Amino acid sequence: MTSLRLVNVWSTFLLRACSRSSAARRLLLPCTQVAANRHLRCSFDGSIQQHRTFTLSTCTFRSSGDITDEEEEEEEDYVDDSEVEELFTKQVATPGLDGQHSVFIVHPDVKWGSRKQHLTTATLMMAEAEGLVNTLDNWRVVDKVILSTKTPEKKRIFGKGNFQSLSEKIRQTAGVTAVFVNVERLSPASERELEEAWGVRVMDRYSVVLHIFRCNARTKEAKLQISLAEIPLLRSRLRNDVANLDQQGGGNRYISGSGETLLEVQQRLLKEREMKICAVLEKLKKKRHLLRAQRKHKEFPIVSVLGYTNCGKTTLIKALTGDSALQPRNQLFATLDVTVHAGRLPSRVAVLYIDTIGFLSQLPHQLIDSFSATLEDIKHSASSSQDLLIHVRDISHPETVNQKVNVLNVLKNLNIPERLLSSMIEVHNKIDLVDNYEHSEPGALPTSALAERGLDPLRRVIEEKILSSTGKHILDLTVSLSSAQLSWLYKEATVQEVNVNPEDGSAVVSVIISAAAYGRYRKLFGSS
Repeated sequence: MTSLRLVNVWSTFLLRACSRSSAARRLLLPCTQVAANRHLRCSFDGSIQQHRTFTLSTCTFRSSGDITDEEEEEEEDYVDDSEVEELFTKQVATPGLDGQHSVFIVHPDVKWGSRKQHLTTATLMMAEAEGLVNTLDNWRVVDKVILSTKTPEKKRIFGKGNFQSLSEKIRQTAGVTAVFVNVERLSPASERELEEAWGVRVMDRYSVVLHIFRCNARTKEAKLQISLAEIPLLRSRLRNDVANLDQQGGGNRYISGSGETLLEVQQRLLKEREMKICAVLEKLKKKRHLLRAQRKHKEFPIVSVLGYTNCGKTTLIKALTGDSALQPRNQLFATLDVTVHAGRLPSRVAVLYIDTIGFLSQLPHQLIDSFSATLEDIKHSASSSQDLLIHVRDISHPETVNQKVNVLNVLKNLNIPERLLSSMIEVHNKIDLVDNYEHSEPGALPTSALAERGLDPLRRVIEEKILSSTGKHILDLTVSLSSAQLSWLYKEATVQEVNVNPEDGSAVVSVIISAAAYGRYRKLFGSS
């Protein structure tokens, strides 16, 4: 299987490479010239794959009162759609995973050493692997096995006896089209050897998660981040494929007229692809920075909602904002993009809730690095005294404690200041799924976002923390109805209540106002 792929890849590539123009000999091309070489970017599985095209959709910013969505819509026009689609579809690190698959899951249970999991169990890790497979349409688990190993670093992972019994079980299971080995990464050599032994496609955790990301990507940035995350996988497979070709005397041969070996050409093309993806992402990053600056200029408090994947973040935001356009899905990684949703607190203060990508244990660091950009709004919240974090936990999950540890570790790696972490609100979601739930952790707020239970106490705590951190005050101001005082307060503060006194043409206005705005008010109208 692997040999046929190699022959097809390199024969196709050599025919095309011989016809290249002299411009192709440059080691690094500017982004504007890279397009001239796109016809050389062949897939490593032997042919240029045709992959599913996904519909682009805008992350909608729901307006509420004085909050507009014009700036958010501009972002979608900042980078050309066709440019993103070409980068997303032309070279795929996990080809052949579309369509139906009957998956056999193998979980290596490491008994000791640095790879042993201490905060979880093999059974729970297997359950999460099943969840990953079931997330994908037309994928189903046909069988699964937990097998102990003392040698996880070896190509075949298991000892000779366990490997033979496992191979027999896979061959005897009817209809298996792929085997999912539940480890973070398989080396290309291990992947090839296991495929030859079992006669079907072999995937690791990295490949499965990456494919889920591909299937769920909707916006330009998500697609580009996925394409960037695929580069390390493409690069490692390239080195392995060329090493195999070297054994046949072909890997180090020079391409006619180019002065480069096959490996050098492919490495350069991958570098060009990586540079172009980074350049386009930088454009989106600059645009997002402008949008963030505009939001801060309008002094909207930002509440970043984060947590382990499928903990109910989107459902909670929908319950807090009443945004009927939000359609939460009960699956892993349903959200891959940062989306912003407007809401109001009981005092009518406008806030922005940010929905983020979910966390996952043993998520390969390349994926974390690539998607760290989607968490930039959390990092930038650290520089603003008025912003807040909400950590949503699925309290019904048997691994809820381990999931909390994973989330906090990622936040620390993002260098979130202790001030922001210490003020973070912890929400125990899905209490409706827990029999006789008892509130045992101090400060945590029990909720059921789906059943809309516990939302009012959560809103009050959010309001209390935001008002405390922003230095805003609730004041009762007496205004003259014949002056511009009332209209000014509606514009510059949050008016909660107006009690009109018709006898003297005045009103007592209850407002939430910042110290700076109150200073401007007193300068314009005097104290009242």
